This record gives sequence, structure tokens and C-alpha cells, in this order.
Amino acid sequence: MTLILSKHSKANPPGLVRLILKVITVCILAVPMPSLGAVERPNIMLLTEYSNTQEVNGWVMSEKLDGVRALWDGKQLISRNGLVFAVPEWFIAGFPPFALDGELWLARGQFEQTVSVVNQLTAHSGWQTLTYQVFEVPYQPGGLLARLAVVNDYLKTHSAPYLRVLAQAPILENSDVQRYLHTVLAQGGEGVVVRNPQHDYQVGRLASAQKVKLKQDAECVVQGVTAGKGKYTQQAGALLCALPTGQFAHLVGELRVLKIGSGLTDALRATPPPFGSCVTFQYMGLTQKGLPRFPVFLRVRNDGCGENSR
Repeated sequence: MTLILSKHSKANPPGLVRLILKVITVCILAVPMPSLGAVERPNIMLLTEYSNTQEVNGWVMSEKLDGVRALWDGKQLISRNGLVFAVPEWFIAGFPPFALDGELWLARGQFEQTVSVVNQLTAHSGWQTLTYQVFEVPYQPGGLLARLAVVNDYLKTHSAPYLRVLAQAPILENSDVQRYLHTVLAQGGEGVVVRNPQHDYQVGRLASAQKVKLKQDAECVVQGVTAGKGKYTQQAGALLCALPTGQFAHLVGELRVLKIGSGLTDALRATPPPFGSCVTFQYMGLTQKGLPRFPVFLRVRNDGCGENSR
């Protein structure tokens, strides 16, 4: 493990050495605890970025929830990394015997709280604050609405208090998307997902399923920190993050390592995310070199990075 310093650093001052030791300690403490079990990493539907030039008349749209992705295989809830969630039996009571894809969700702006609930090794009462919001029914025939009708029909005769089917609103013209986006953002939401309802079930990153946000976001892996200056002396100035395979494929070499300082709280500068952590950052378009413009730290993720992020 190495700490990557700013190219302007001439030496490792005592304060920076203390920071190195703190980061190493955090890395040791952050080693994932053993899960209840693991299965093969599932193949799932992944979103692409929406373009204003994309014609989406006749598509459908729903709110993009800021929760934790989960696959129901008919018996258990599985993370997109293939880890089995420790779910109370009463939470999944009434769930169907067929596969579902959705989001474990608490409320808008409550991503960190949702993570704290689902990451426990044993089932607990905190799950009563969550719902499982379904936006896909894998392996069923027909288009999206026909697939969702399968679970809606099932719920007409079965009680599953913690299961919801995410509503899909029709798009009559492209301007509907921006109006809906602003409504969602005004209510504290994250964004919108638009999908072509005519397509059969598919996995991988799809042009027929796109996320719409005022700001774009992506993931990167923490490889080091730069030394802070001024009020941040002896703390981290910025994170040095490597872009994972599958994102910004046009960038090569050193251009695939970003420096992200904006958005870091004082607490994160004092104790940065462990090396190897996956973090989400926001940006506003690309520079002439193709780099993310104005990258801003958003949050630490623990449910996948890059190609496996929705």
C-alpha cells in the first residue's frame, strides 16, 4: 500500500506521516466482515447516460431511487456483488417465487442510512424502515410493462407488505422528461430513469435504459491522497482516484487518475476513505481533453464500482 503525494510535495512532514498511519488504520478496520454467504455475481441491467438528443417519445419513465440495488432470486435477496443480505423473514414474507430486480429504499436523501441497515450481518428490526422497490422482472417474456404486470398480478392475490412496484409514467414528448426531472429534484430526489418498454429483458449496459440527471455521476477507486495545504495541513488535500474499466474508455494512462478535492468534508480530509474504496463523484460534462469537468466527491459506495454500477 502506498500513499501517492502531490507532485509538488518535497518531503513527508510528520503530520503527513500521521495521516498515512491513520489511512492505514482505516484500511485495516474497513476490511469487509464475512457475509452470510455469496452466490455467483448476477448479470443485471445497467443504465447509460441520457442525451438530450435521444428521442424517447413512447418510452416510460420512473424516479431513480437512491437506494441499494438488490436481486430477488425467488428465495433470497442478493447484492449486485453476489452477497446475500441478512433479511428478516417478515420482510420477504409474501415475495413471489420468481426473480425480481429492484432497490432497497428508505427515503429520498437517505442512502447512507439505507446502507447501514442492509449491511448488518444479522437480521434486525431496522429493515422495517425499508421497502423493496421493483423496476424489473427478469426472464419474463414480453416488454417491460408486460413483465411488470406479472408481479402486479401476483400481488393482487398475495400480501407482501414490503414489496412495491415502481410506477412507470408514459412519455408523450421529450419535454415530459425534463418536467418530471425538475419535479423529482424539487422533492429531494436523485433523478429519473427512462426506458424503452418494447424491448425484451436484457442485461448489461443498455441504450434502451438511461439515467437522467442535472449533473452526471460516475465511480472511481481511491488510490491515494495528496497533502493538504493551509487549513488542511496534515490532512488530505484531495483523493487520487482511478477510473474503473468501462467508464471513460477514451481516456488512457495518467488521464484515468482523477484528483477530487471538492466535496470532501473536514472529517473525510482528516480520515480519508480507505485505499481501494469505491466512491461516487459528480461532474458537469467533459473538458476538451475528455476529462470529467469539475469533479465533486459525493459519497463512498460499497456495492460495486464501474461496470457494475447502475
